[in-house]
Amino acid sequence: MRSVLFIACYFIIGRSIAQTDSLASKSPTNSGFLSSFDGTKIYYEVRGKGKPVLLLHGFIVNGSSWKRAALYTDLLNAGYKVIVPDMRGNGKSDKPHDSTAYDNDAEAKDMIQLMALLKIKKYSVAGYSRGSIIAARLLVLDKHVQTAVMGGMGTDFTNPLWPRRIMFYRALMGDSIPELKSMVSYVQQQKLDQLALAYLQRAQPSTSKEILHKTTQPVLVISGSEDADNGSAGELAKLLPHSTLATVPGDHNHASATAEFSKEVIAFLQHNHY
Repeated sequence: MRSVLFIACYFIIGRSIAQTDSLASKSPTNSGFLSSFDGTKIYYEVRGKGKPVLLLHGFIVNGSSWKRAALYTDLLNAGYKVIVPDMRGNGKSDKPHDSTAYDNDAEAKDMIQLMALLKIKKYSVAGYSRGSIIAARLLVLDKHVQTAVMGGMGTDFTNPLWPRRIMFYRALMGDSIPELKSMVSYVQQQKLDQLALAYLQRAQPSTSKEILHKTTQPVLVISGSEDADNGSAGELAKLLPHSTLATVPGDHNHASATAEFSKEVIAFLQHNHY
């Protein structure tokens, strides 16, 4: 099996991209908390004034991980408004210890309410790794989503009984799973909320192949040339009627931080403008 720790923590050791570009540095950051549908506080940051792009982070990281990727600065320099939340269970957002707080598309509902709070009527969503799983739910649940980017994701998440999801949940709940020992150790060393992370895996949504096939929005499916960690990106693109498939250098842990990844995403957004 591939290094599962880094499958989960794709941004932890990613190359740090300096945020010193003149245009980006002149754009102030507005931040705040959304009180979501169940009272959970969701932290978010907004920067820029153009067409909005919602960036969704992966597992065992938070929204600040995007700031170590070229895409964050490049979107600002290209004139987009960038919205970066910490999804529930992560970062500065609340981390409920009630397992049901993560059920029934709670994360997608948070994002829908966040867009309403910000008075955003049309937007693009870009997710990477687990963030792509939530982006898929927004494609289905939110009519305001105009385009989407699903990075670092294949078809495995369409299985509600995805074995790796279940294995992550068991390991975070305390089961002894040797190949995930380093992941659990990292969570504990970083003082992350292990129980909240376990509940995120327990409730991680799936979107069936049949439902994906009915989506109408343009979708970019993008992955690293050495990334097959979550199944085939090519097969995922085939499920989406209006998809574009792109491959950039790198594995699951590093592809999203590259200039090539950013270039493909921005070209897609500009081609599919609304």
